[in-house]
Amino acid sequence: MPGLKELDPGTSPIALFGYELRRYRQEAGLSQSKLARRMGYSLGTVSMAETGRRPPTEDFARRCDEALGAEGALVRIKEMIDNVAARLPAWFRPWAEIEQTAESLHTWEPLIVPGLLQTADYARVLFNGELHPLPEEVEKDVAARLERQRILERENPPRLWAVIDEGVLGRRIGNDLIMSAQLDHLIQVAGLPHVAIQVLPFDSGCTVGLLGGFVIAQARGLTNTVYMESAGRGQVTDRPDDVADIMTKYEAIRTEALPQRLSLKLIGEMKDRWIGN
Repeated sequence: MPGLKELDPGTSPIALFGYELRRYRQEAGLSQSKLARRMGYSLGTVSMAETGRRPPTEDFARRCDEALGAEGALVRIKEMIDNVAARLPAWFRPWAEIEQTAESLHTWEPLIVPGLLQTADYARVLFNGELHPLPEEVEKDVAARLERQRILERENPPRLWAVIDEGVLGRRIGNDLIMSAQLDHLIQVAGLPHVAIQVLPFDSGCTVGLLGGFVIAQARGLTNTVYMESAGRGQVTDRPDDVADIMTKYEAIRTEALPQRLSLKLIGEMKDRWIGN
């Protein structure tokens, strides 16, 4: 059964929490259902925490510790998770938690490479473009972005569908080497079985979504949630009307996008152009 697979504790603090929670539970001779009853939580919550699909709350971590006699070990891992979240802007943290629990993510980006697909150098240039950036803060921001990307490396990664505008491939962020490496990274990541990348070509004529990017997060048993970009910060909503509107826009954009095979061919051609510059 997929739920019995062990996480790699080195992929993220959330994965470490799930790994240690399962280890302590098994050492205590408890099933997930017995632990859930002892803690006063649902079986689903325990299962999602053990598989790294849901970050633990402070109360959940504390009750795990008490129920399993972990002597504060799980609470300390929860503090590690919080330290990672602290690197993110306060307004973005709710979305970062949703991103961690999602089973699928559908993203559209008309201007830049989506955050989950950025290289460190590409992200660094973007953060340095903010007003009065401090070098140490920029590096923290880059580290936080790379930490977010580790959801694609975990045992049960979300399915990621990304559609980007063709202009993203030709927009210089940094220098030629950074752009070449970034496009090569897109090609490499698209080789993963749970990642699909498509390009909306210039000649598509599609104008839906050109005013801003967005991401749709989906998970079984949970309401679909949307993150919409805006100037300076994003907006998170699960209002049915907003979600339905964004999903309609996404399908319209994706309908006009190139298939992945042709998209990767175009990305490769643009990569060669950057190398040749």
